[in-house]
Amino acid sequence: MKQHTEQTLYIRQLGQQDYQSTWQAMKQFCLCRDRDTADEVWFVEHPAVFTQGVSGKAEHILNSSDIPIVQSDRGGQVTYHGPGQLVMYVLFDLRRLDIGIRALVDVLENITIAGLKQYGLLAIARKDAPGVYIDDKKIASLGLRVKKGCSYHGLSMNIDMDLTPFSFINPCGYEGLEVTQLSEHGVKCTTSDFAAVLLHELKQQLNYCQLKLGPNTLHV
Repeated sequence: MKQHTEQTLYIRQLGQQDYQSTWQAMKQFCLCRDRDTADEVWFVEHPAVFTQGVSGKAEHILNSSDIPIVQSDRGGQVTYHGPGQLVMYVLFDLRRLDIGIRALVDVLENITIAGLKQYGLLAIARKDAPGVYIDDKKIASLGLRVKKGCSYHGLSMNIDMDLTPFSFINPCGYEGLEVTQLSEHGVKCTTSDFAAVLLHELKQQLNYCQLKLGPNTLHV
């Protein structure tokens, strides 16, 4: 992997944001960036929402509820976002990083596994079902989109949330897949705490020279 000696990664801590507006802002950022645009990571929590990926099938939504369902343009099937879950959106120029989408998936899984290890938890990735697992229960999900060689969407990590809505779906399209979260493993951790852990690992993996805080606002 290239040594990115002059590349800065901008970080936005966006707090709780509506899914639809965040998605549109990501897509606009991706479409409007040029070869000199710095990469960014956005950390966010969403109000309760189900999102369907481009290959999402209606039969994976098992029960009706008042939680909205959004048809997204990320890869994968249906998942759930809600308060207490850390969402990490990665807006990267993959050509400049000299990596493909599979390598980016590996990076996101690896930084999550390394982050969980810091809390004394053993987690693994599965090639047949992207994401990160503890004792066969999914703790982190991935879904990406690439346009013009640049990525958006990213990773969701369950920290301390109401997991009930996951029972209304087949998470990521897998019947019977159980989910878990950090709080179920005796870890007291905020979404901001785990965001800092992920950033440290990401900087090491992709060799960014420095991290800078970007504006904590969205422009759609």
